[in-house]
This record gives sequence, C-alpha cells and structure tokens, in this order.
Amino acid sequence: MIYLDYQATTPLAPEARDAMLRWLDGPGGEGFGNPHSPHRMGRAAAAAVELARDRVAALLPPGGRVIFTSGATEALNLALRGFAEAGTRPAIACSAIEHAAVLDTCHAVGDTEIWPVDEDGLLDPDHWLESRPQLVAAMQVNNEIGVIQPMVDLHRRAKAMNALFLVDAVQAAGKVEVAQADLIAISAHKLHGPKGIGALWVRNGVDLHSTSTGGGQEADLRSGTLSPALIAGFGAAAALAKEQLAADAVHIEGLWDTARNLFADWTLNGSAEARWHGNLNIRRDGLDATRLISDVRDVMFSAGSACASGSGRPSHVLRAIGLDGSQAKSSIRLGFGRYTTHDELETAAALINTAAERQM
Repeated sequence: MIYLDYQATTPLAPEARDAMLRWLDGPGGEGFGNPHSPHRMGRAAAAAVELARDRVAALLPPGGRVIFTSGATEALNLALRGFAEAGTRPAIACSAIEHAAVLDTCHAVGDTEIWPVDEDGLLDPDHWLESRPQLVAAMQVNNEIGVIQPMVDLHRRAKAMNALFLVDAVQAAGKVEVAQADLIAISAHKLHGPKGIGALWVRNGVDLHSTSTGGGQEADLRSGTLSPALIAGFGAAAALAKEQLAADAVHIEGLWDTARNLFADWTLNGSAEARWHGNLNIRRDGLDATRLISDVRDVMFSAGSACASGSGRPSHVLRAIGLDGSQAKSSIRLGFGRYTTHDELETAAALINTAAERQM
C-alpha cells in the first residue's frame, strides 16, 4: 500500500506515539491520572499538558494562548461562535474556498460575505475596499488545492477594516510559518500527531465567549477533561515538526519536482507558485476520478476533501476557481510528505497513469 493522502491525515510520527504511551498506562502505572486532579498523578498529567501546550505554541505567533480542543472543527466553531456570542449577529467575510467548518459556521452565526478567488485560487486583498466585516476568515494553505493565500496582505486588510482575523492553519502549521492573526485553528493529525486533538490560538486581548457549559477547564472557554495522551502526542509532533521544518521542506520540494514530471500530461488545478508543494491537485478532462480511485486500490489518494467524500457533489473549491462539474469530477488530489519516498511516488504514478489511460 502506498499512502498519498496527506491532506486527509498524516501518518503518526513514532515520536508522537512514544510520547502518548506513558499517559495510557492502566493499573500499575501512573499515567492515567486526570490532569485536573490535585494529587501527584494529576499534577504529573497536568505538567505533561503544559509542556505540550508550550510545544504547540512554538509553532504559532508569539503573544497568544493555546486552547486545546477536539480538533480544528471545534476550534473554528469556538472562534466563530465565541465571537458571535459576544454581540448581535456579526458581519463576517470569508473566502469561497474555505473548509465547510468555516463556511457552514459563518452562515450559521453571522451575516456572511463570500469573497471570490481567481482561477489560481487566490484572493485579492484590495478587492473589498468598501467591505466592513467584523471578522475575516481565511485558510492559509487550502486543503484541496494547496494554494497559499497572501496572508500578510489579508492581515493588513483586516486590520484596516478594524476586523478580527481568523486563520485556518490546519494545512500550514508545522509546514510553513503560520500567519499573523487574532485567532488560529490547527489540528494534530495534519502534522503527524494523533486524531481527536487540536487547538485554537487566541491572541492576547481578544475576548471570546464560551460556547459550552461545564467545568471551564480550558481558560473558561472550553469545558471537558483533557486527554494527556492525545495532548502529549500533539506536543511531540509539534516539536518534531519545528525541528524538521527545513528538512521536510527540502524533501517535499524534491517529491514535487518528481511528481510534476510523472504527471506531466495532467493539468494542474490552482497556482503552481503560491502553493504548498506537498499537494498536487490535477485533472484529465473526461476522466472519472471516483472510478480511478476504485481501480487503483494499492494507492491511497483522493478526489478532494475527505470531509466531503461520498456527497456526490463537485468540489466547491474547484468550482470556485472556474472548473465546471465535469472537470471537477475528473480531478484527483495527491498528498505527500515526510514519510513518502521517491520510489513510492514513481510506483504510484505508474499505477495511476496506467489506469487512467485504460479509462480514456
């Protein structure tokens, strides 16, 4: 099996797994304590949580605090709903290629303006000079086409409009420098950590309302007992990502060059330059991507967001960059990263290209 679906989830780093094991110990061990308990086991678990919090924070801008959540979807909901709870239905602006966790929540809590993107998938920060949103939401690295938005200019525009800036950095954290913002959502399993844990970074001075009631364990913003095991794994993955940032980037650039040559007959979706090169979204007009995925069973790849798989609807991201329904359904996404080898990529390309030729 060859895994090329890094945007859906990344392989768990061995270092993250090792960090988790101590906090999964049952009877006879001391790692299963509640981190909110006052006794020795609880204090040890709490210390592990705080160490991980520092490690995750090291991936993010200075001047804020990390609130642990169950994942990026909860983090984004906490940001948007926590902001909306502070007043009347707010004016929110977001791009047309945001994740459903942003798009659907924006529509649910605010008067939302959808900002279009060009054929490369990029926003023009100066296009909305007359807009007056109270919050702007933008995904730094798009999960479907890998396009990197002009975050410095978007942050500048948001500040000029006196709006809070929310960044979905799920595909950015641990890969590129995370943008300056007021609120940042990230997820552990997209940077070789475990599933079920994420975080919302909140800039100092930004006030949110809690969206749930309970013990208020996370700075009175989020309630529920924290999992030391998941959080320790998240922290270890974050520390490793920071340590290997440059080496990972070099490796992925090499894989990108190889992949572009292996799929030279395919059309690239989205910008080739303003892009995270661990994401290759390509198409061959007339191809049935769903059938291709079924035919190439030994290669794990996708036709877009895992969250929207099975819906039968063309990707809203591909439609937003101008593709019609047929073109969107003939597109595939290949994601690779730290643990992908060039040999795996070459074998996968041969299988995919052979199956695609057979279809055509």
